[in-house]
Amino acid sequence: MNQANQSAVRELSHFIDGQRAAGASGQFADVFDPAQGRVSARVPVANVAEVDAAVAAAKAAFPAWSETAPLKRARLMFKFKELLEAHADELAELITRDHGKLFEDAKGEVVRGIEIVEFACGIPNLLKTDFTDQSVGGMDAWNLRQPVGVAVGVTPFNFPVVVPCWMFVMAAATGNTFILKPSERTPSASIRLAELFIEAGFPKGVFNVVHGSKAVVDALMGHPDVAAISAVASTPVAEYIYSESAKRGKRVQALGSAKNHLVVMPDANLNQTVEAVINSAYGSAGERCMATSVVVAVGSVGDELIERLAPRVRSLRIGDGMEPDLDMGPLISDTHRAKVLGYIEAGVAAGARLVVDGRGHTVAGHEAGFFLGGSLFDDVKPDMRIYREEIFGPVLSVVRVPDLASAIALVNAHELGNCVSLFTSDGSAARAFSRQIQVGMVGINVPSPVPSAWHSFGGWKRSLFGDHHAYGEEAVRFYTRYKSVMQRWPDSISKGAEFAMPVAR
Repeated sequence: MNQANQSAVRELSHFIDGQRAAGASGQFADVFDPAQGRVSARVPVANVAEVDAAVAAAKAAFPAWSETAPLKRARLMFKFKELLEAHADELAELITRDHGKLFEDAKGEVVRGIEIVEFACGIPNLLKTDFTDQSVGGMDAWNLRQPVGVAVGVTPFNFPVVVPCWMFVMAAATGNTFILKPSERTPSASIRLAELFIEAGFPKGVFNVVHGSKAVVDALMGHPDVAAISAVASTPVAEYIYSESAKRGKRVQALGSAKNHLVVMPDANLNQTVEAVINSAYGSAGERCMATSVVVAVGSVGDELIERLAPRVRSLRIGDGMEPDLDMGPLISDTHRAKVLGYIEAGVAAGARLVVDGRGHTVAGHEAGFFLGGSLFDDVKPDMRIYREEIFGPVLSVVRVPDLASAIALVNAHELGNCVSLFTSDGSAARAFSRQIQVGMVGINVPSPVPSAWHSFGGWKRSLFGDHHAYGEEAVRFYTRYKSVMQRWPDSISKGAEFAMPVAR
């Protein structure tokens, strides 16, 4: 690295017990600006002592925070929401600089994160439970939802604000304390989130951030004072986190990979469908777990669909995400770009027809950036790697099937079941599809059907490990333990011991 670049490199930190903490391990990871292809920051890699310090801070904060009235927690969330809104552009720029996605896309991510906070502001109502008067003669019953303790979140590189908000916001709202392990490739926004959290008035230790890779995740999973772990990662990593955490008695949810299908019926409005496919498949360079990666063309619609899609893919405007009027930015790293290129080559070798070839794309003035053009395959078969595996890049495959039943069977046969969409004008077909499809999130004439903050997010099959989906009311359940209470007061037990089973009378 030359001296000019060295002077521009930012030094990042952990955030432990309410303040920034410089790395003590002496180990650092490089953070790249994907549009420039150069190092823009250094992030410290935590050692075991730093992990222990973060857990200790969270553990120390838990007793008082868990007993804090939900209304007071909600008022702090309102303040945090105001700060996020005031600093939305700053957070979006941090996302774009680390990740490469378009600035407008990054601003949308921040808005989605704020929506989670808005939902959490209703925590007094969300934590209300049930009371039964006279459940048994002279006895009342009710239930409580109490926080689980110290929770951990492991988040991916592609959503550095909204996915952490799925986790730490809901964990804190329900009375838990939290440690975030963000992706070391996009760490900048997490530190700013932690600073704004403290500025909002949350006690120190409620939200902590430690950086690192697998060794840090292993240390957090193995720590005896960690009660719950939430993760978003590729399926092999998610399954590893789930199995290793569960066997240690942790409560765990781990969201894995996706291979999202968009089924197009012959009666679909193709103008709307093509725009939806382009936005879903190539937005954020395809680095979204909700991106459409397979179009399933039903019946005779395939030829016209390819004819309309191809020129739109060729005309994608690609460049630095901070520049206006673009469609797509760079990929996250040179390594990931090479991986995506490998999938394109594998598709060609397998006999799929490469209609649009995005290889070799460069951006003037950004020749070192991690750019790749959009690619479009036709005649893709279910046994090909480009169909079976998640590519996580700007590569779209078209598979042709004769009818809706074949489309449903195709989607249901895939081992991943994150999200799926159907584009049609037929309400009966849409109803049958919604009921028969074995996928966790379904869109009807909606691409990338991300649920609103007051619903919950998660797939089926090998796209989710654990019993709970993310955010919404599912998060309230994940971050709390259910307790049932029955009470009888002394004047109702004056008859002495009763040995019969109590029953309602």
